[in-house]
Formats: sequence, C-alpha cells, structure tokens
Amino acid sequence: MDVPFNLAPPETARLEPVAPGIRRLVAGNAGPFTFTGTCTYLVGTSDLAIIDPGPDDGAHFARLLAAIGDARVAAILVTHTHRDHSPLARFLAERTGAPIHGCAPHAPARPLRLGEVNQLDASADQDYRPDIESLDGARIAVGEHVFEAIHTPGHTANHISFALDGTGIVFSGDHVMGWSTSIVAPPDGSMADYMASLEKLARREQDTLYLPGHGGGVTEPRRFTRAILSHRKQRESQILERLAEGSRNVAQLVEENYPGLRPELKGAAALSSFAHIEDLFARGLIEADPELAMDAVFRRR
Repeated sequence: MDVPFNLAPPETARLEPVAPGIRRLVAGNAGPFTFTGTCTYLVGTSDLAIIDPGPDDGAHFARLLAAIGDARVAAILVTHTHRDHSPLARFLAERTGAPIHGCAPHAPARPLRLGEVNQLDASADQDYRPDIESLDGARIAVGEHVFEAIHTPGHTANHISFALDGTGIVFSGDHVMGWSTSIVAPPDGSMADYMASLEKLARREQDTLYLPGHGGGVTEPRRFTRAILSHRKQRESQILERLAEGSRNVAQLVEENYPGLRPELKGAAALSSFAHIEDLFARGLIEADPELAMDAVFRRR
C-alpha cells in the first residue's frame, strides 16, 4: 500500500487557521528532517492551549507571543522532547505562568549497551521538565476545550499525541506526519513501540484529522496510518529477504533497500533500519555477529 503523503508545504512564519479555533505557526527551522519547520498550534480564543512551542529560536518566540496577543495562555502541551519541539515551552511558561503538560522528561527507550554511543544526544532536550506529566488517557481542560493524552511511544520513548474532544482532531506530533515517515532511531526510539502505537491510533474510528509536528494535515488518518504500518512491514520484509540471501551489515542493507537515497539521509535510514533489526532480533528472527550492535553483521535464522 502506497503512503498518500501530503507534500503541500506549510508556509514558514505565517499564522494561519487550520481548523475551527485552531491556528498554526511554523518555525523557521526548515531542513531534511523538519520539512518547512516545526508546527506550533494555538488552540482556543480567550484561553489558549499552545501545542509544541518549538525550538529555542528568538524570532519564532516573538512571532508566537504576537500571535497570542492579549489572550491568556492556560496550558502548554508538549508531544516529545526533541529540540525542535520542546525548548520554548519553559520560556513560554516563564513569560505566561502557564503550566506545562505532556510527555515525561527525555529518556532512551532502552539502556545503552556497553560501548554504545547515542548518536541522537544532541537532538534531545535534556532540560525539559513538565509541571504535570500526562498519563495515557489523561484529560486536560483548557477553556472550552478538553484534550486527551494518547501515549504513542516509538519515535521517542516519551512521545504523546493529543486528541481534541468532540472534533475528531489529533495532534500527532512526530508519530504520524503527512509529508514523510517518522525516524525511529535507537536507543531513543523503538520500532516495536512505534508499530504498537500506530496500531493503537489505527483502532480509533472517531479521528478525522491529524495535525502533525511537521507538514500539513492528514485528512484520512486511519487509511494513512494503515499505509504507514504497511510500509514499515515492507521494510521489515526487505531486511529479512536480504538476510536470507546472506549476511549483511546495516550499511549494506541501506544501500540495497534505499537505492538512490540522498547522502544526507543515509544516516537516518541506517538508524531506522537498525530499529527494525533490534525488533527482529528480539523476536528471534535474525542473529548478530559478534553481538547486537549498529556495526554488527546480521543473518537470517
């Protein structure tokens, strides 16, 4: 099943309505992994919820404060602790007095193995601390709106999506994005968790729109989420087929499974491939020589 990506680029630094009572402001941090930039959402009118305030960027913060205007920021919601999403939360909290709700502080999905280096340390916001950590199913009332926290680990261990009651809208962070598949990079991310979280969202019949952390909205979310699941299962099958042919390392798998991939994206492809390998290894489908590690050689059992 092909993934029906939405490649229409949201305009950076422009405040625009995306649904009744919801406005989007895109930060100026465009890049190969952020598309046109991080999407910050303002929900409400007189009492606002701010979802993913964004990176530590003075220009974006100034535009966000201008967009808030005279309204009261009643809550700050954070989906996960990557530096393009959460750092402005503490500055906005200091400025407005609003509590920070959402994900737990940053932590890897598993402990580092002996000698392993976390390649994603620089992308994590280690300073983030919520005032109220949102448990799965927690409800957050902000003015006339109520949000439900949906734990969706995988992209990061602490990832949360937020459903807006009575609207069919889910703020999906980086778990599901319309413009691209999400990177799942060990040790911060877990492919097993990611797939389970996709299944969890796909079971929600009431959802009609995802508003993600990057890119435009996803208007057929269940179909889209099932397509992402199918895509990931195809990647898994590719790896198993290659390893049935003979032993390979991660770099070889990337070259064979991602033909023509731009050089700057190969690192991300390697990390996501290794996330699949960790999952396959845990399920007893492959072996590693000398042991499970990014630089090991893998073969089919």
